Amino acid sequence: MVEALDERGSVMVHALLSDWVPENLDDPELRPVLGRDWHRYQAMRHHHVRERFAASRLLLKHVAAQAIQAPPATVELAYKPGGRPYLRGCDQIDISLSHTEELLLVGITRRGWIGVDAELEDRSMLVSGIERQVCTPYERTMLSQVRESDRNQEMVRLWTLKEAYSKAIGQGMRFRFNEFGFGPSGHPVQVLRPDGSPGTGEEWAFGTCRVEGRYTASWALYDAGFGDTDDTRAGTMLDEGLVTALLHQPAEAPQAAVGPTTATDVPLTGAGVAA
Repeated sequence: MVEALDERGSVMVHALLSDWVPENLDDPELRPVLGRDWHRYQAMRHHHVRERFAASRLLLKHVAAQAIQAPPATVELAYKPGGRPYLRGCDQIDISLSHTEELLLVGITRRGWIGVDAELEDRSMLVSGIERQVCTPYERTMLSQVRESDRNQEMVRLWTLKEAYSKAIGQGMRFRFNEFGFGPSGHPVQVLRPDGSPGTGEEWAFGTCRVEGRYTASWALYDAGFGDTDDTRAGTMLDEGLVTALLHQPAEAPQAAVGPTTATDVPLTGAGVAA
């Protein structure tokens, strides 16, 4: 992952939930790693919700820790209005998180903004006329021209792209999905207005790929135009006083077990082509 991030400036990492769920959800050694999320985590009562929350934050913190070359317990997550996570004190790094079923997905970039999303590729999306609620007129026409056996999979692709883009701009589900859209698969991907005209330029890159043989994962990447940040070490990016507070931890501070991950390169500029 570090090599891909060094080379490309952006990367998407995926892992399986079962590999990152702590053996003991009440283990006090989780506290220094979860940090400010610890009390929120303790208040959760549903077992599966706690599993998913712990696993996704552990993965996110370990990915971020590799990017800034710091121990995971020193990575501090904070949340913007709407719940979007970010790394406190590390403005040069942007992160995004998604999880569904058994899949955990993290996007990280040092070039601008990133959003990622994933769904089961066979999730039933064309039910109860949902396309009228989440698709633009252009997309509905496009979907009607897709072979019926492929139509639901195309809807899943559109949905994950919409989620990824809305996360990247910090809007999430607050941005009405029928107010922006995307074109057909196999073509250069960019945001389109409801009538199908271009809505973004080359500062945005998008892509979709298949993950773990059963998930559709998409990313949206905005290049802020400031060039690459080659040095993302915590000791370089952070304020000296904050570095001292974060990195001078007791030697016995515990670390959570690290599960396996797989990194996917994310294109940096221009329009990506959906897989």
